[in-house]
Amino acid sequence: MSDALRRAESILRAACGERVRTGFPLAPLTSFRIGGPAALYLEPESERDLVAAGEAVRQADLPVVVIGKGSNILVADRGFEGLVLRLGRGYRWAARSGDRITAGGSMPLPALAGVALSHALTGLEFGVAIPASFGGAIRMNAGAHGRELAEVVESVDLFELGTQAARVVPVAEAGFRYRNADLAADAVVVAGTVRLASADTSEIRRLMEEAREWRRRTQPLAEPNCGSVFKNPPGDHAARLIEEAGGKGLSVGGAAVSAKHANFIVAAEGAKASDVVELVTKVQDLVAARSGVHLEPEVHLVGHFDLAPR
Repeated sequence: MSDALRRAESILRAACGERVRTGFPLAPLTSFRIGGPAALYLEPESERDLVAAGEAVRQADLPVVVIGKGSNILVADRGFEGLVLRLGRGYRWAARSGDRITAGGSMPLPALAGVALSHALTGLEFGVAIPASFGGAIRMNAGAHGRELAEVVESVDLFELGTQAARVVPVAEAGFRYRNADLAADAVVVAGTVRLASADTSEIRRLMEEAREWRRRTQPLAEPNCGSVFKNPPGDHAARLIEEAGGKGLSVGGAAVSAKHANFIVAAEGAKASDVVELVTKVQDLVAARSGVHLEPEVHLVGHFDLAPR
């Protein structure tokens, strides 16, 4: 372990004790189920923990990454030589006030959609089929079925590790756009508030079941994957472009373009993160040669890769 990592570990242990883990396996925390360990790992349960994390990162000049449900990340085979944070149970909560629901960053988005249903509030039905934490969903402006989180988010609660300060960002300042938001790289989404509308619960249930059924029918749920690998280009769909270019079924090592959905890459037993990244670049090249379109990855890479998607 480097001097910087030892310094960071010392600071974290002084505040968080044995909850700080070293060489912690990350693969089980991702939907790909591949990748190496985190040099340091912590599940913050309170702002006090986040203050300690911010101090460790500042004093040790250490790289840090925040993960949620791990459904749109790919961890490098050698892991991450820094601090990985994943909000703990202290940030899994929800509270309703009228047509607004405020929830913690580690609240699963499907569970939050269920909370909305229990209060006969509509607007989050699409989230029932997105395997993300609320914080991660805000960070990437998650969406499905022509809807996205930016349509219902009213404000975002952040803890900025660099300044070790909390602040609330109104939606107008969050810079939401397709599968992204203009939130500082060191900002942890600790909570958020959505504004919904009243509706009949039977109609909400119908929309939720439609979303679940669509996911079951169109996605390779039985195989490890990270969801959509590429963002859809304006006015088109990445899956269509990949199929048109003959990319469906293409494979590298243990990674393959799904036969069920061309914008999914599935990982067989023994697959490596490097297999996935090489396949991503092959698909990019194939589509660019066929249609002239550059596919931009939606999956986020954690750690160092010898080969990186263009």
